[in-house]
Amino acid sequence: MFSNKTIVITGAGSGIGRATARILAELNANLVVTDFDGDSAAETAELIRGFGGGIESMRVDVCDVNQVKAMVDLAVERFGQLHGAFNNAGLPMVNKLVDELEVDDWDRVLDVNLKGVFLCMKYEIAAMRKTGGGAIVNTSSGNGAVANPYASEYCASKHGVMGLTRASACEAAVTGVRVNAVMPGMIVTPMTEDLVNDPNFKEHHDIALARHTIGRFGQPEEIGYAVKWLLSDEASFVNGAGIAVDGGYTAR
Repeated sequence: MFSNKTIVITGAGSGIGRATARILAELNANLVVTDFDGDSAAETAELIRGFGGGIESMRVDVCDVNQVKAMVDLAVERFGQLHGAFNNAGLPMVNKLVDELEVDDWDRVLDVNLKGVFLCMKYEIAAMRKTGGGAIVNTSSGNGAVANPYASEYCASKHGVMGLTRASACEAAVTGVRVNAVMPGMIVTPMTEDLVNDPNFKEHHDIALARHTIGRFGQPEEIGYAVKWLLSDEASFVNGAGIAVDGGYTAR
């Protein structure tokens, strides 16, 4: 399905990004896996090396325009063309009321979760346009459709990702580039384990679980399979969509 196709993944050092990288590697994709933690990105690369496609890893801060450009340049220089991207790097909610939220916390979450997606798409779309198109998937959230207390900065960032995804999809379609988003519910990853251990979050744990109509939190691979589909030709008529993979979180 992805033989001779090149895909970049941000936030690939663990969780959803790593699981998605493995799924795509098993389908022979060439991958550039990146993370703010370069060692974690390299570890992901070693875990999936040898599945058939090529693999490169690098440390990327998605808030740094030069590092993002270098990521896209590496994909093109190493593999000849960029066909797909999964813009997955992100930060979790801070777990503070809006009037208690520090400005630095707001800036940090919005920079990574929203500005980072913009910077990635800026260079990914430019590269894809030169070679006839491609597909991009951004990570939003169930909280990109609804709202959650103690998460104003997170909800704002993920609602922003949905607006950015839809607007970019309208612009890029004429050049053969599709842009969509996945909207996960609560997924069991190293990042969310920190949230579960936060006393503020524990107060809302049962409420959060109850909102997932399936009765459990999700696994990283369950998001990865949706990303795989959105990046594939099987989703060729899907553009500007937010696909909820949330255990029914947004159905309530």
